[in-house]
Amino acid sequence: MARAVARTTLHSMENVPRPAEELAVLDHELARIEARRAQLLARRSYLLTLLTPVAPPVPPVPRARRAARAAETSPPSVQNALLALGGVLLTIAAIAFTVVSWGSLGIGGRSVVLGTVTVAALAAPVLLLRRSLASTAEAVGALALVLTVLDAYALYRAALPDTDPLGYTATVCAVLAALWAGYGLRAGGLRTPLPAAVLTAQLPLPLWALAAGASELTLAWALLATAAADTAFVLWTKPAPARSIAGVTAWVSGGWALLIAVGLSLIADAPLDAARPGVPLLAGAGLGLFVAVRVPGVSFACGLVAGLAATTAIAGVPRPSVPLGWAVVGYLLCGAALLTAVRAPLPHAAVRGLGAAAGAVVAGAVLWTLPPVAVTVLGPVSRVEHIWSGAPGSAREALGTDPGWSATATAPLVLLIAAGLLAAACRHLAASARPAALCGATALGWAAALVLPGALDLGYPAAVATHLALTAGALALAVYPRRSAYGAWSPVPTTAMVCGLVGAAAVSLLALATETTTLITLGVLLILLCGGAVALGPAVAEAATETNTGTGTGSTRAGFLARPFQALLACAAVVTAAALLCALCASAGLPREHTALAVLAVPAVVALLGARPRGRPVALPMELTAAGAGPLAVILAAGHPESVALVLALCGVVAAGTALRPDRRPAAGYLAAALFVLATWVRLYASDVATPEAYTLPVTVPALVVGFLRRRGDPEASSWTAYGPGLAATLLPSLAAAWGDTHWLRPLALGLAALAVTLVGARLRLQALLVLGGAVLALDTLHELAPYVVQAVGALPRWLPPALAGLLLLALGATYERRLHDARRLRESLGRMR
Repeated sequence: MARAVARTTLHSMENVPRPAEELAVLDHELARIEARRAQLLARRSYLLTLLTPVAPPVPPVPRARRAARAAETSPPSVQNALLALGGVLLTIAAIAFTVVSWGSLGIGGRSVVLGTVTVAALAAPVLLLRRSLASTAEAVGALALVLTVLDAYALYRAALPDTDPLGYTATVCAVLAALWAGYGLRAGGLRTPLPAAVLTAQLPLPLWALAAGASELTLAWALLATAAADTAFVLWTKPAPARSIAGVTAWVSGGWALLIAVGLSLIADAPLDAARPGVPLLAGAGLGLFVAVRVPGVSFACGLVAGLAATTAIAGVPRPSVPLGWAVVGYLLCGAALLTAVRAPLPHAAVRGLGAAAGAVVAGAVLWTLPPVAVTVLGPVSRVEHIWSGAPGSAREALGTDPGWSATATAPLVLLIAAGLLAAACRHLAASARPAALCGATALGWAAALVLPGALDLGYPAAVATHLALTAGALALAVYPRRSAYGAWSPVPTTAMVCGLVGAAAVSLLALATETTTLITLGVLLILLCGGAVALGPAVAEAATETNTGTGTGSTRAGFLARPFQALLACAAVVTAAALLCALCASAGLPREHTALAVLAVPAVVALLGARPRGRPVALPMELTAAGAGPLAVILAAGHPESVALVLALCGVVAAGTALRPDRRPAAGYLAAALFVLATWVRLYASDVATPEAYTLPVTVPALVVGFLRRRGDPEASSWTAYGPGLAATLLPSLAAAWGDTHWLRPLALGLAALAVTLVGARLRLQALLVLGGAVLALDTLHELAPYVVQAVGALPRWLPPALAGLLLLALGATYERRLHDARRLRESLGRMR
């Protein structure tokens, strides 16, 4: 069995074709399969053709016509333009015919031509309207109105040349207004005659008043009557365009009448003279309220105008018989009486208008008090040149500037009344407006008390005491408000704080008249400011605790508001302390340079207080404010370089002490270094030292030490950052001095120092030292060898420099060509690669 299997296997191995024969068989089979596949694909395409219906032939698409260009104007627009242009041209022709060419006809011919044309023009619109030609009718109707005016002019020139022009014009305006009104009502389709009649009706009464030589008061009555007629037309007629025009003309005529009456009331010399214009003012106010009730859209404006007119009318009667100050009080009281209109049976908008009128009167009265308030605050500045010259005789003399105290003596009363009105109005204001009203009432009450000593012309001590008490009260209101005031974000504490600080500045200036007053006032202010800052400490601490624990409530707002208040008071206390120190030193007769040293006690004490944990919330603003004592001390010590140097050094000590705190270290540290350097420079200047190294080495040595410490703590720090500034501070100024030095000692010392820096840089592999030292050494050496180089160059032949330049250019050209050749070979080598 085994032998049979072996023979079969051997026979099958002998019948296996060779690879070339087997490959030919495979190629033949693949070709046959491809041919069969092509036949099948062709048959498939034929069958699909039989199953798909033949689509009808598509006719050729004709070329579309170019779209018609859109019309730029519509036919109605073209029509209206043509009609308007025609009407204008006809009007111009009529005017030219009437004015220029009238003399060629007789009196009869003139009458016949103009009358015939006018009658035809007036009749034509009626016929045109019947044929539905409204636009043409409007154009012809407008021409007819113009022709009637020309008729009136022709009648005046031909038959009535001696008539008064103003009286004739007034009569013609009245006749034309009536004619046009009747014509417009008869030809109901025309829109021009009625508005034209309303406009023309504004002229007859004022022109008749002017023609009769009437007074300004009569003219005001004429304008007011015209406004009343316009108002009646608006209320009891229907044509909308004419009503709109009448409404505008009513405002114009009525407003002009009221302005004339107000002017007459203000310039009247007697109560009776002031009462006469008051009557049209009251009539205008009544007309305004009547319109406010009937026309809701203008209720507010009518109420505003009515309130102002009534106030001027009533308060203007006693004005001529009282001083100006009391006249202002009268206007203010009349304006305040308008607030009683809140209970009147008027529309809400009209009531708001009356309230706005009251507010305008109060605002005007407050503006009248601004000069005395400004003089009270800033007046003592005019006496700064006369510090400690003696106590003035009165408060007005201490202020130094007269704003007209005799006319403004009632300024405190005006301010108090205005403050009371604002406080009383809070009950009727919206919740969002009440804080602003309270704020205004607080400020006005403070201003009233501030102006009181000058208005009453009190003595100088009484004035200073009043201002001190007022400042204390304002600060107390700011520091000890009700908790609800802070929680509701009331602006009253903020207003009180501003008033208190402004009052402190004002009383400080006022107290400069005498030495004793200055010292006492500044001492009292210092106690008030420090006490206020300390009193706010618990509120600030409470807010900080609530913020840290996340349990903030309404009281957090109190702390949030108390924090800036405490900072303001602390900063003001710092300024006051510096001023008090200066005053004490001046009182002791110390020279200015000694006063400068004493002033530095302020930043020193502030720095110590800022280091305490309880003083941290206001430490930064206090330190920034106290920093101003440094420039003040430098100014006081100016003229004495030794004292300036000592002042700068002491400032540097204070800054260095502040830099011990981690949160102040960067800024205070750099400031201390700068101050010490400045102190050194000033002291060297005072000693007549002119060597630059004496100024630069005090900078270089500390800078190198700081750079070394930084490199030791941070090995990655660059040598340029660590050592570059310090080395440049000495090497560069010394190099500049060496180039201008004719002696050999400075260049030699600089060269040795630069060589040492270069060697150290090479040894430690520090780039900054190597570059700076090497550059300075090379330039220093060049400076020393420059004469010999110049001498050698002078001994060379003149052709040598051009020859050297040519060689250099040739070398550069050869190098450039060589690089191009290498690039070409590289490109060819890449091209041969596959």
